[in-house]
Amino acid sequence: MYVHIGGEYSISDRYIIGIIDMDSITPKQTDMIHFLAKAEDEGRAEYVSEEIPRSVIITFDRVYFTSISTTTLHKRIHDMHTSRDKAFL
Repeated sequence: MYVHIGGEYSISDRYIIGIIDMDSITPKQTDMIHFLAKAEDEGRAEYVSEEIPRSVIITFDRVYFTSISTTTLHKRIHDMHTSRDKAFL
């Protein structure tokens, strides 16, 4: 199923590896900072909107910066799976 991550972007929930709150990334997390910088340098980073990013969505091949909170993203994914499971009953 596809989850709307902001702007014109929707991605398959099957490709999502992780969703990270931008506020939880600190300067001491050098591995994460290097990972995000490398994704940007290699052209694998997508900024979903012009607003300040609140979340980072990591997929197999891209990193998405979105202004949607991790709570909202998790809720959207959960609601998709809940409604899908009800459809099979």
